[in-house]
Amino acid sequence: MKILKFGGTSVGSAERIQALVKLVVNNEPKIVVLSAMSGTTNSLVEISEALYKKETAKTNELINKLEEKYRKEISLLYKSEEFLRKAGDLITNHFNYLRAFTLDMFTANEEKAVLAQGELLSTAMFHFYLSEINVKSVLLPALNFMRIDENEEPDLKYIETNLQSELKKYPGEILFITQGYICRNAFGEIDNLKRGGSDYTASIIGAALYSEEVQIWTDIDGMHNNDPRFVNKTHPINELSFDEAAELAYFGAKILHPTCILPAQKRNIPVRLKNTMQPEAEGTLIANIQTKEGIKAVAAKDGIVAINIKSDRMLLAHGFLRAVFEIFERYKTPIDMITTSEVAVSLTIDNTKYLKEIRKELEEIANVEIDENQTIICVVGSVPKDAAGYGYKVLAALKDIPVRMVSYGGSANNISVLIDSKLKKEALQALNKGLFNYN
Repeated sequence: MKILKFGGTSVGSAERIQALVKLVVNNEPKIVVLSAMSGTTNSLVEISEALYKKETAKTNELINKLEEKYRKEISLLYKSEEFLRKAGDLITNHFNYLRAFTLDMFTANEEKAVLAQGELLSTAMFHFYLSEINVKSVLLPALNFMRIDENEEPDLKYIETNLQSELKKYPGEILFITQGYICRNAFGEIDNLKRGGSDYTASIIGAALYSEEVQIWTDIDGMHNNDPRFVNKTHPINELSFDEAAELAYFGAKILHPTCILPAQKRNIPVRLKNTMQPEAEGTLIANIQTKEGIKAVAAKDGIVAINIKSDRMLLAHGFLRAVFEIFERYKTPIDMITTSEVAVSLTIDNTKYLKEIRKELEEIANVEIDENQTIICVVGSVPKDAAGYGYKVLAALKDIPVRMVSYGGSANNISVLIDSKLKKEALQALNKGLFNYN
């Protein structure tokens, strides 16, 4: 069985939903994972913010605006009176559900339920459309089998058991539709896998079923060698190893959610990136393969904070680094890059939720300097530690860009540099020229 995930742009309009039929209707067994229609989750976040502030008039205005968008799309999507009525009732029920929150307290638990509405709507709408054109499909509620544990990690054993139980209810069926992003937590409450979580859903389902392949369908033909939003010329990459793809996803490649790779990698499930607008394009295959030596791609991760920690008293003393890392561990704040010298330790983080608290504790053992608005540029490929020239090529391409930190040698797939965010576009263009010979 294959798992096919379609993002928000792929279900972003009646026309796009209709176009999915050519991609999913054939004789191959599959589970189709859908995101919310593009823009919906952002709108639901706005609605939640207005509910928190008890701005009832604004809340109703936002709900009405989003409902109007959906009513317009269903008028274009369905032809028969029967399914226009069914879809109309669906919209009414979901948006009345949202309006009910204006009459009661609104908490974080309710917000998770609000954010789930986009995926519940898109999957039901697609299921109705398939029924209207006489294509058999089963709507498989993700809330019946997707669960995270107390550490907010997928409870894979629970998912395997309950997903198999759901599928066994429909012997002989080959086309299933389910929601990405949404799940239940360890207490049975509606929760989610965070932004971009539909990729994660597809990968988790693929791993749970030992699927033949997981396909991530977006609006670009595979992983590109650089960010086309900032450089003029890029090319798709035919294949990547799991490790290469994981580095690119974590360090900013927007086409793939950072958490998506691990479940598939653990169970050796190939992941293929495809383009809904150009389905004939080869896309990118991510698998347990040994790719050719060389640099494959560049990605950039914004919102980075660099922290320089200097202690004449304790640096190089036994236990100093442990004391530093324990501070970040206490606040569950991962470190992206780290470099050390005789006089200082420099590291980067992208989660600033507890930055003030972290700084306060660090200042008890060291002098601390913080630089915000930084960007990590990650150069990925197969770059063996004993191979000559790769570090030189990267730094030579960036010869006119001030580099704050360099990380090289910790991985055979990654050379990373830290720069000021205002230099990001210039740096990506310089690397496109220096590494890939694009002018």
